[in-house]
Amino acid sequence: MDYKLGEFDCGDDDLNEFLLVDAKPCLNLSIANTFILEDDGRIVAYFCLLNDKISRTEITGSRWKKIKGRFPKSKQFRSYPCIKIGRFAVSLDYRGKNIGSDLMDMIKDFLLKEQSSSAFRYITVDAYLSAIHFYEKNGFVQLNEKDENEHTRLMFYDKLVI
Repeated sequence: MDYKLGEFDCGDDDLNEFLLVDAKPCLNLSIANTFILEDDGRIVAYFCLLNDKISRTEITGSRWKKIKGRFPKSKQFRSYPCIKIGRFAVSLDYRGKNIGSDLMDMIKDFLLKEQSSSAFRYITVDAYLSAIHFYEKNGFVQLNEKDENEHTRLMFYDKLVI
């Protein structure tokens, strides 16, 4: 990745730092791919995608039964493939313009159409507490209460449930 990054501020130091410091090493190490949305050379938003899984060891009780119940008995496994949105941020300069939800719709549409290289059932995200409402508004559901005392919540979107 030989891309020269411009200024970016989404109001969260961790998300800003990821884009400016960690995105290129993650790409070079084949950990995550970062995508940038620009407007006349200004970074509007970015997100990164990587592989993930939902597994029985992470999900508690009735939620896991609901997850595996979406599959026929012969396809009920201990884990299911996912694509993770590793980071997702919109610049403060572009907030309040529905860019986040529009970008989320674009990501879901892209992932639903582009399935030539890897199969997956779910899209996951470790949502910051302040972003849970955003993800819920965009069709994501919290997976469990196990991470209740953490600064993020594991959430998922089922691409086959509309």
